[in-house]
Amino acid sequence: MRIDVNAFLGRYAFRKVPGGSPSSLLETMDRIGIDRVWLSNLSAILWKDPTEGNSVVYLAAAQQQRFRAVPAVHPGLPNWKAVLAEAVQRQVPCVRADPTFYGLDPAGSDMRALAAACGEAGLPLMMAVRLEDGRQRHPHDQAAELTPAAVRAMVRADPRVRLIVTHADRDFIEQVHFGSTPQEAARILWDICWIWGPPEDHLALLLRTVGQERFTFGTGMPLRLPENAIAKLDLLELEPKERALIESGNLRAFRSS
Repeated sequence: MRIDVNAFLGRYAFRKVPGGSPSSLLETMDRIGIDRVWLSNLSAILWKDPTEGNSVVYLAAAQQQRFRAVPAVHPGLPNWKAVLAEAVQRQVPCVRADPTFYGLDPAGSDMRALAAACGEAGLPLMMAVRLEDGRQRHPHDQAAELTPAAVRAMVRADPRVRLIVTHADRDFIEQVHFGSTPQEAARILWDICWIWGPPEDHLALLLRTVGQERFTFGTGMPLRLPENAIAKLDLLELEPKERALIESGNLRAFRSS
């Protein structure tokens, strides 16, 4: 079983990105061997109210059992508690928030309140460090990247909160992991989409130093080529049981923790 926690549905405002329709995602999944994806609404991340895009991912998940919806929660809006309650009622695998795109302090009171509420609800919170490389971003794309300090602050906001952090590189992960207590680090799961494989071998190093159990499979498609994540695992030459942990086992254990 290979589960991609980091996939998007919809269009991107700053450049043409093919492959964001349900049919295109399914074609890609079949081509490269992904069994299930967790879907976020790419278009809605840039909306003033990103929660208005949740109906799209809910509908996609209702129509296709290989899709799981990842609804957005904007803790700066008055309706955020109702949005979170709906997500819990729908039994989604996690919710997401992108504070720098929402104009919020990533470690501010609004985000800490969301972290505490997610912890109380037993629902992991997903956050992306970035969506694109800074060198290719549009001049109007001014949202700051998430910082390691913000992630550390979030995981300390409530002892029950669990974070799934996507699009993080080696330096970011090391700053968070080695700046956290073992108990805090155990409540963070990292996707592999932005971690370099050979020849730098950052992923291999992190599996040794941070721990294999802290990583899960994610592609970032369609903004990123999904084959990249597959190739990184192929080149690691892991034992089948070790690879299965990254592809789905660690995710299942994290959700049940």
